[in-house]
Amino acid sequence: MRIVDHIIIDDVSHLKTRLITWAQNYETVCWLDSNGHKDKYGRFDALLGLGAASSLITGIEDSFDNLEVYQKNTKDWILGYLSYDLKNDLEKLKSENKDCLRFPDLYFFQPQKLFILKGNTLSLHYLPAVSADMEKDKKAILESTQDRVSHSSENKLKIKLRIHKDDYKERVEKMLAHIHRGDIYEANFCQEFYSNGTIDPLATFLHLNSISHAPFATFFKNKQQYLLCTSPERYLCKRGDKVISQPIKGTAKRSHNKAQDDELAKELSLDEKERSENIMITDLVRNDLSRTAIKGSVQVEELCKVHSFKQVHQMISTITSKIPKTTSPINLLKTTFPMGSMTGAPKVSAMQIIENLETTKRGLYSGAVGYFTPEGDFDFNVVIRSILYDAEAKYISFSVGSAITARSIPEKEYEECLLKAKAMREVLE
Repeated sequence: MRIVDHIIIDDVSHLKTRLITWAQNYETVCWLDSNGHKDKYGRFDALLGLGAASSLITGIEDSFDNLEVYQKNTKDWILGYLSYDLKNDLEKLKSENKDCLRFPDLYFFQPQKLFILKGNTLSLHYLPAVSADMEKDKKAILESTQDRVSHSSENKLKIKLRIHKDDYKERVEKMLAHIHRGDIYEANFCQEFYSNGTIDPLATFLHLNSISHAPFATFFKNKQQYLLCTSPERYLCKRGDKVISQPIKGTAKRSHNKAQDDELAKELSLDEKERSENIMITDLVRNDLSRTAIKGSVQVEELCKVHSFKQVHQMISTITSKIPKTTSPINLLKTTFPMGSMTGAPKVSAMQIIENLETTKRGLYSGAVGYFTPEGDFDFNVVIRSILYDAEAKYISFSVGSAITARSIPEKEYEECLLKAKAMREVLE
């Protein structure tokens, strides 16, 4: 049982900055921030887990089985991530492309100290072994003067591309050939941008988050390895006997001119190519959820609805299902991972073709970060719009992708990738 206390906060914005800054004293940090977005399925405005009372680090083999044992035995909050390459534990697939980050394939930890922010109340949930720190920590957080952190990094980096424009277009043409042959209907094709150097991870994250203000933002630290994530997308959420997935497919730029911005959103909502991308993935998610759902319970609550974020307009669908109360939370992940929005349809064929045409191992990019509650509920994002950083190797990486369908034009797909890369390039360059 955790020891619980509560603090009433006057200035939530400054408290969040003080809290995440103070957290940098720990080797293991997971910060999840909704950035004030309204979300009927969200449990909190922000969550912070610090220090590993226990942890699970695995390679690909038997990763989900090991996670199931760990989650059942811990019976507590656990926070962590699933890398995209866990696909190889679920299907006869491989990941042989270049990997300069070398993050563990799966990492979860039971936090010694857990902070949950909801409204103007900060709840502290400490394991008994560290409960003596609670009063000291409250004082340190509330009296800290570090309520503002510079959003700039000292080093300006030169960003390099793994796939240059002509090569990218050739690879998309090969993807289109697979589509025209009927091998697949759609596939998400990704490319990596990278740099060698050093960054201030927290300052970089805060800058990126201020630009994007995304509903599934994450700062994740495991010793020298960092994820700085401003994801707009939910992969999968469990609330009691209800399961929710909200895939994104369809992107349009924004304008500072309101009339023009409204027109861009309207054009996205009516764009046949973007709608077809979204509907194909919605069908894939419906099929994935039906594998664990009570018969007839899979519903599309929202189809192709345009949501506006600071950087872009996005088309999002919401698919839900009801499950038997005996359903294993891990089985819900096993039957839906990786998320359809980052693979394609049919999923296995798309992943095989992706492996052949992409040049780098995805790793944590297009994986998922989230949490399990003691009751077995969970919520995971999709790791996109993210910077991955290995401080020891001095390697910085971010990837972007777009959905390739029969209607895709390589030049426009390349432009979409550059649009999605804009925020990451801005904070690094």
